[in-house]
Amino acid sequence: MIKKILLGVFLSISQIFALNFTVASYNVENLFDLKNDGTEYEDYKLCKKTNSRLKNVKCWNRKKLNTKLQNLSKTIKHLNADIIALQEIESKKALKLLLKKLPRYKYNRFLKNHNASVGVAVLSKYEILNTKNIHTNKADKYARPILETTLNIQGFKLKIYNSHWRSKRAKENTRTRYATALKNEIFNLDEDIDYILLGDFNSNYNEWKTFKHNKKLNNTYGITGINHILNTIEDDKLVLQKNIYNYQKKVHYNLWLELSKNERFSYKFRRENNTPDNILLPLALFDNKNISYIDDSFKVFKPKYLYENNKINRWNKNKGYSDHLPIIASFTTDVVYKKTPKKIKKIKGIKYKNISHLYKIEHISNPINLKNVIVIYKHKNNAILKQKNNRAIYAYNCADNLKIGEMYNLTINELEDYNDLLEIKNICNIKKIKTFLDYKSLYKDGNKIDIFDTKYTNEIIKNLKGTYKKGYLYLKNNR
Repeated sequence: MIKKILLGVFLSISQIFALNFTVASYNVENLFDLKNDGTEYEDYKLCKKTNSRLKNVKCWNRKKLNTKLQNLSKTIKHLNADIIALQEIESKKALKLLLKKLPRYKYNRFLKNHNASVGVAVLSKYEILNTKNIHTNKADKYARPILETTLNIQGFKLKIYNSHWRSKRAKENTRTRYATALKNEIFNLDEDIDYILLGDFNSNYNEWKTFKHNKKLNNTYGITGINHILNTIEDDKLVLQKNIYNYQKKVHYNLWLELSKNERFSYKFRRENNTPDNILLPLALFDNKNISYIDDSFKVFKPKYLYENNKINRWNKNKGYSDHLPIIASFTTDVVYKKTPKKIKKIKGIKYKNISHLYKIEHISNPINLKNVIVIYKHKNNAILKQKNNRAIYAYNCADNLKIGEMYNLTINELEDYNDLLEIKNICNIKKIKTFLDYKSLYKDGNKIDIFDTKYTNEIIKNLKGTYKKGYLYLKNNR
């Protein structure tokens, strides 16, 4: 009886004092100090006195540095993360200048290869117990090391691995070296050790798909560091949180999967969404012991001053912030933390989903039923399906029994990403509802929408005018 009482008291105390905290990652885009060390990028070499007053000169001066510091500190204050991993900081001196504007971060660490231009740092409101330099390529004197930081979070230890992998100016085998260095470090840890892999991986969450046909990058026979070496995929399918207990080997869940596909970006390259910044979590952060991840807390921090009109307000000469957006997630020390289960209502008959739901999931675990689907395009065994006032999707090689201009209820058994475009691969239980003669009214007017907005993927666009040349359509606005 006494033991039960003591246990109840302990649980009550742990719940009262349970701590929720946030962890973020931010590539700040080249925070340099005011000393020329010989490793600076061209635009960040200290200006000569004769031209230091010129606004647009390609060099670095105190005025530019002060603006950069002011803008970065503003962003970090608003982000208000308890722990933040930073990339692209030149030196301890540059970090100290930033910390003067961020007194809330009592603890910090910095790491850089002596020959590299930039390094990585961790700022924390919680005690840092120790750090470790993880070498990524001893033969390369310019290689960036990985910073391992062990923190004390209310008596629990948490390891943070802050990486800045090689950019895509280099081939994939350079990034696999970073992934291998991480793997050698973490795959020997006990299963109960709580750790987070984060930083600028210069790799998309689905890199194995996006780089597959790029001969300039793919020199690894399709193997990627983030997906194959760190095990964020298995059998060409991304590891999902709901399945993380089902694997025999150590795998990682990428938090980008918590956002809908059109929201997955922290960087833009030629207007395309990219996810170079990543947060990867092991099983230990889902076991409801010590430290746990708080479900659905991951987000991209993008207030208007950082992101507006589909553009990131990056640093440019003497204004702006960074070419990356910060990412952030929440965790808890509540040892009895569990996501509150939703009450399941009994529904008579078949439960239907919208096509827009398909764009929010990675692959189908159970068949999905769609209602009032209209065939707005048909070519051989392929079709474009659309629901009125909802999205469209492409059905590949499975539309034999569908006719253009007809409305159906049907079941989807298989989805697939093909070159990052979502396709239906298997359909069954087809039931015709009615003929929809005005199906062309569902086409989108190219003069009234931004055709490059990903929400219009797989739609049929009309009223496009331009010049067709060598397989490309050149529009009037040169896009």
